[in-house]
Amino acid sequence: VPVLQTNNGPGLTGLMTIAAHLVRQAQKDQLLGSTAEEKAVVQQWLEYRVTRVNGGSSKEDTRTILKDLNMHLEDKVYLARNIFTLADILMYYGLHHIMVDLTVQEKEKYLNVSRWFNHIQHYPGVRQHLSNVVFIKNRLYTNAH
Repeated sequence: VPVLQTNNGPGLTGLMTIAAHLVRQAQKDQLLGSTAEEKAVVQQWLEYRVTRVNGGSSKEDTRTILKDLNMHLEDKVYLARNIFTLADILMYYGLHHIMVDLTVQEKEKYLNVSRWFNHIQHYPGVRQHLSNVVFIKNRLYTNAH
């Protein structure tokens, strides 16, 4: 469990608590959502990140996570509809190791997740040290004569 030691008072514990604190410290509160509904959706996906993505270790868990996200992102640009939030950033970091290992066919199967992930990895300042995950834009036809 991550801990952030601050100069004033006890340390903060937990990924979501620390991340939300740092967002507020940087005065980037819009990353937590603007309306009550957006804030709730951001919180929901942050909890999903900690409970499901961090906890999911089996192939079946991974498939369920990708299926859930793929359905959710069907008509959305970001996890909280059309606004970029902390949920997108932390979900990106939580999924990177999964997305790196997906085959081209799996990336096509989870097309909405692939579209979202590719968009987030190119968002300014997000990818940092992580490798770029390649998504093939044109389908390859192996039955060509």
